[in-house]
Amino acid sequence: MKVQVRYFASLRESIGMSHEMVETQVDDVDALRMELMARGEHYRACLSQERPVRMAVNQVMVQGNAFLTEGCEVGFFPPVTGG
Repeated sequence: MKVQVRYFASLRESIGMSHEMVETQVDDVDALRMELMARGEHYRACLSQERPVRMAVNQVMVQGNAFLTEGCEVGFFPPVTGG
């Protein structure tokens, strides 16, 4: 299936792009994250399980894991701080 992946803030800067279309065989967000980390060091450093990365599917924040559907949008966000 094809999914639109969007990277925000520091993740976008580290990976070097704001979005990409990904062809994948996985069916959930956690597996997609692992698949992206296997692409190389930039992805691995940004999306590592040790980092508190937030995720959204179709602009709804994910608590835990979520299933993917054809053409869905997956967003990866760094932790947000405010003041």
